Amino acid sequence: MNLQLGLTPLISLIAGILILAVPRLLNYIVAIYLIAIGLIGLLGAGGLRLG
Repeated sequence: MNLQLGLTPLISLIAGILILAVPRLLNYIVAIYLIAIGLIGLLGAGGLRLG
């Protein structure tokens, strides 16, 4: 089993979790986006291409 972690998705995930610690509406929106991008990158679904 091979596990490859990219630096960008990991930083994005950590940043999203940290932003959630400061409750503001914009921060929630940005945090959810960063967490989603981080999870997609870590789980390897970032390789999907449309078109």
